[in-house]
Amino acid sequence: MKLAVVVVSYNVRELTHGCLRSVYAALAHAQIDGQVWVVDNASSDGSAALVAAEFPQATLLAREDNLGYAGGANLVLRELLAQDDTPPHVLVLNPDTVLAADALTHLLAAMRTLPRAGIVGAQLAYADGSFQHGAFRFPTLPMLALDFWPLHHRLLDSPLNGRYPRHRYARERPFRVDHPLGAAMLIRREVLATAGLFDESYFMYCEEIDFCLRARRAGWETYLAPAARIVHYAGQSTRQFRERMFVALWRSRLMLFDRFYTRCYRWLARRIIRAGMAGLRRATQREIAAGRLTMAEAAPRLAAYQQVMEL
Repeated sequence: MKLAVVVVSYNVRELTHGCLRSVYAALAHAQIDGQVWVVDNASSDGSAALVAAEFPQATLLAREDNLGYAGGANLVLRELLAQDDTPPHVLVLNPDTVLAADALTHLLAAMRTLPRAGIVGAQLAYADGSFQHGAFRFPTLPMLALDFWPLHHRLLDSPLNGRYPRHRYARERPFRVDHPLGAAMLIRREVLATAGLFDESYFMYCEEIDFCLRARRAGWETYLAPAARIVHYAGQSTRQFRERMFVALWRSRLMLFDRFYTRCYRWLARRIIRAGMAGLRRATQREIAAGRLTMAEAAPRLAAYQQVMEL
């Protein structure tokens, strides 16, 4: 069986190294003929040089500009679709992931046994081994409200907040989901032909939700395979630009709502977001008044809240 693996990297040199080591180990374990592609989005930490030196068997596309996650992935997906012998499956993978040796075996087994499965996600874990949700329901207004007003910690881990029950993961049998976390997505080639590639309007965030919504409209189903285990060192690239990524997250969410949700939903969503941002701004101002934050420290945060309110 042939498989293409696409890793889009930005300034996470050591994590990219660990990710690629795990990818090649998983390919060997599954005895798969794999093409591994790395798109480096203009990293300044020597990521591209490390990939070239340590993994010469990978195809490296070292960019001088940052295409974003969707743009980087699409750069490879277009190349693959233009090949005479396009691999039947593509794994799009974050660089801050480490695959278990048998992860590919389980992902591909789920794809083989579920003929309508167009996308399959994996069971994720944090760096300390603790459980991380690998799939979610499509966004709802209650999920949006819980971002700002959690009310009770149990609600955050509940279906009301778009989470699937943990017992479904524990059974280790594939189950249908709305969308996996974009850290790891196995995609059937035919989905790319019918639903299209990732939408590059999303520079960061929500591109996997948009993609899964379009795949569903094209008649495909999405699953999570709990037996496929992947460690996910969440958010390592985006932590480098916290306020910018905060604004990018909400810009992408609003773009998603505008494209797929009703006018009433969009109206209510914007009012929830504005009220939530106003609450965050007041909380920050209280921290300044209490001496826990200086104005210099708070200024980027307050500016980000204001930017989101104006979106």
